[in-house]
Amino acid sequence: MSKTKRILHVVTNVDHYDGRSTPTGLWLSELTHAYDVFAARGYEQRLVSPKGGRTPLEPRSLKWPLLDASAKARWADPTWSALLSSTARPDEIDAADYDAISFTGGHAVMWDFPDDEALQALTRDIYEHGGVVSSVCHGYCGLLNTKLSDGRLLVAGRRVTGYSWWEEVLAGVAKMVPYNAEAEMRARGARYEKSIVPFLSKVVVDGRLVTGQNPSSAKATARSVVSLLSS
Repeated sequence: MSKTKRILHVVTNVDHYDGRSTPTGLWLSELTHAYDVFAARGYEQRLVSPKGGRTPLEPRSLKWPLLDASAKARWADPTWSALLSSTARPDEIDAADYDAISFTGGHAVMWDFPDDEALQALTRDIYEHGGVVSSVCHGYCGLLNTKLSDGRLLVAGRRVTGYSWWEEVLAGVAKMVPYNAEAEMRARGARYEKSIVPFLSKVVVDGRLVTGQNPSSAKATARSVVSLLSS
């Protein structure tokens, strides 16, 4: 009998753009779409954040039409609210327990994901023990500085996608973000790809590295993770 697969979702603790009063946080549907896909397979799932505790929600993700049926149902569920209020800290997680780590997005992660060494260690350990590393949208900021045991960057020479600079411009936040994530990923030697049409779903699979471009890609990204874990 095969062992139940376990997924570790990484979420943010940041609730405002740095130096501004503009709120931000987790883009809810990016988590709920993946959670639903994994739940349908009977996978065990847990949430972790850099500091543990509460993960704030990006207000724009809670408005129509971005608050779709999946996100709306989870948001209204008290059990789900408790999950979002009590995420684990990285030091409470044993990487050996997980088959995949999944980095969610929302602009907030641009601040607390890239330089978190504990998250990098979890990612490295899960990957080097044969697990899957995935991200969606801005979640790929959490992969920018992760190094493998031999000192190489995880993303160097790898095909990846994530929220594009053009999408930042179209979303009206290009002047508010701390850096150009697409450019930073390219600077690390990643082979960045994006959809010809902004905001449409795009998923890139390179071995056990799975990345989705934007919120529309969350479900397809999770399905690609399932395919890898089922093979």
